[in-house]
Amino acid sequence: MPSARMPMAGARGGANLTYRIVEDLGVAIVTGRYSEKNPFPVEANLCKQYGVSRSVLREAVKMLTAKGLLGARPRQGTWVQPEETWNLLDPDVLRWLLERKLSFSLLIEFTQLRLAVEPIAAALAAVVAGPAEKAVVMAAIDRMAAAERGEDDPLTSDIAFHVGVMRACGNRFYFQLCDMIDTALRFSIRTTNYFKGVKLASVADHKVVADAIVAGNAPVAETAMRNLIQEALDLIRSADERSLPPPRIDSKTATR
Repeated sequence: MPSARMPMAGARGGANLTYRIVEDLGVAIVTGRYSEKNPFPVEANLCKQYGVSRSVLREAVKMLTAKGLLGARPRQGTWVQPEETWNLLDPDVLRWLLERKLSFSLLIEFTQLRLAVEPIAAALAAVVAGPAEKAVVMAAIDRMAAAERGEDDPLTSDIAFHVGVMRACGNRFYFQLCDMIDTALRFSIRTTNYFKGVKLASVADHKVVADAIVAGNAPVAETAMRNLIQEALDLIRSADERSLPPPRIDSKTATR
């Protein structure tokens, strides 16, 4: 069960209150604590459980409904939606799944999405990125090199590179995927590095992509990025085929 009574007193405003309820109920839904077999509690019981007004609770339910986790209708109540309706591109939903139900199948599907998107983003960046966008990508490479020397964080510098390339591609639809990719990479990178037996990504391999973007060489940027992601996909598939358990990832260090 989610926490019986969250310490809401002193929370910084109604928004904080609402987000804490969304977090608690979102995790409860994703982990199956509420489902068709375990119906979602009625509004009055949740208000009592969290010590909040109906308006605060309704706002939380509205947010979870927008994420595809809940359905609600007047006089019909609120219910948990089947997993296929959940918005997996929503960073919160994806984080809850990865934190609580990390599986190779989920990581494989996410990496397949990356394979379809990031190589093209790299190629586009090589064509359209301006000096400012290229500087962000190269700054991420510098951070990754610093991480090798113990002067920066390996995970956040690696993520900064991939998100930087996505933002450098100039496609507004790709921009919408940045938060989702940021969230999922916090788990995916740790998993692939674990099975590679390393703690750091290859700066040299990432720099091939960055140098191609700076040079305006779209084919090389696309191929180099595809190689990076294909290696990750192969590692995850291999671990899955060998029935290895996913590594234990501390959600506090895997997320922002």
